[in-house]
Amino acid sequence: MTPGQRTVAAVLRIMGLSSEKHFQNYHRVLNRAVWSSLELSRLLLGMLIKTFAAHGTVVMGLDDTIERRRGAKIKAKGIYRDPVRSSHSHYVKASGLRWLSLMLLVPIPWAKRVWALPFLTALAPSERYYQKRTRSHKKLTVWARQMLLQVRRWLPKRKLVMVTDASFAAIDLLYRMTQLPTPLCMISRFRLDSALYKRAPAPTGKKGRPRKKGARLPTLKQVLKEAKTQWKQVVISNWYGEGRRTVEIVSSTAVWYHNGMPPLPIRWVLIRDPKGVFKPQALLCTDVAVKPEQILKWFVMRWQVEVTFHEVRTHLGVETQRQWADRAIARTTPSLLGLFSLVTLLAHQNVRRGKLPVRRAAWYNKPMPTFSDALAVVRQQFWQHMYFGPSQIHKDTQIVSTVMLESLRNAVCYPV
Repeated sequence: MTPGQRTVAAVLRIMGLSSEKHFQNYHRVLNRAVWSSLELSRLLLGMLIKTFAAHGTVVMGLDDTIERRRGAKIKAKGIYRDPVRSSHSHYVKASGLRWLSLMLLVPIPWAKRVWALPFLTALAPSERYYQKRTRSHKKLTVWARQMLLQVRRWLPKRKLVMVTDASFAAIDLLYRMTQLPTPLCMISRFRLDSALYKRAPAPTGKKGRPRKKGARLPTLKQVLKEAKTQWKQVVISNWYGEGRRTVEIVSSTAVWYHNGMPPLPIRWVLIRDPKGVFKPQALLCTDVAVKPEQILKWFVMRWQVEVTFHEVRTHLGVETQRQWADRAIARTTPSLLGLFSLVTLLAHQNVRRGKLPVRRAAWYNKPMPTFSDALAVVRQQFWQHMYFGPSQIHKDTQIVSTVMLESLRNAVCYPV
């Protein structure tokens, strides 16, 4: 219900509590109160699964983002590459907090598209943060492993597909997920120069350690340049929000091996654009039985993770918080990301005949609802419940209350 900054003071104003003398009690919900954000994540995931993914394969996206924050008392901040402002030719650094978020990738019926719904977010501090502490630094892949194992415990029997970026294409992480009693299917970007091998030959009974890999295979960069490579055209219905797109793919199985690492059987998919708009790229999948077309369709869904990061900054006030206590910092941003999923659930309850109201204009004929429309529907329901309910006993003598006018004035007139 609060537009602009997501501070506790802004929430109190919008709720008509600007004269509350014990306002510090509301701050203590974040920095002192005893409650488990992990338990909230489990409950939120259960609600999302029940509503949008009750059957079939559960697809999730895992990615990190930088929350640009400043302040001498924010201990966990570091200097990172800003993925939003950087490009292949331009490198931008940002000071802030690094968050690792796990999102459910599901089609929303009334939106006619896949949305990324966050449910579990963890703070992953930089190596500098641990220099003066007894704890050792945890890499991003270690945080990812812990989060994925947690989700597997929450959903022990469902088939899970995890779509990640190249940052998580690490043999030790992928191999650990394949060794679970119910393995996770991991899909990630893949380097074109990675060392690929055939499967190890059967043991011959001779003395010595058994072989881990077979003969060396050509790299994907060599496969890309080989004239004999047989490409197959595939049509993707929703290519990064651009609609239908035709691409060419070639795929096979191999063993990815690195010295000191366990051998990892994978299926690789090499992709190129017939029009030459984007550079050739490769994907890997730890489940060799999955078809290449399905791997590509699942990976394209990962783009919605970036869309969600943009939406929470635009509409839910991420990067406008003002907390500096360690516990409040660790709770606020995950709560705001989880709020994106909660708003989607609340909007889903207000869908009538499979449709949600869409805000249109003469200069913008929006065909399908977006998150801003879902947020507007939820806000409208709250306002109606609080201030526009029918009279119960006595006849109203004051049509519009002072509290309601003050709340509306704060919401509409003030920029923050």
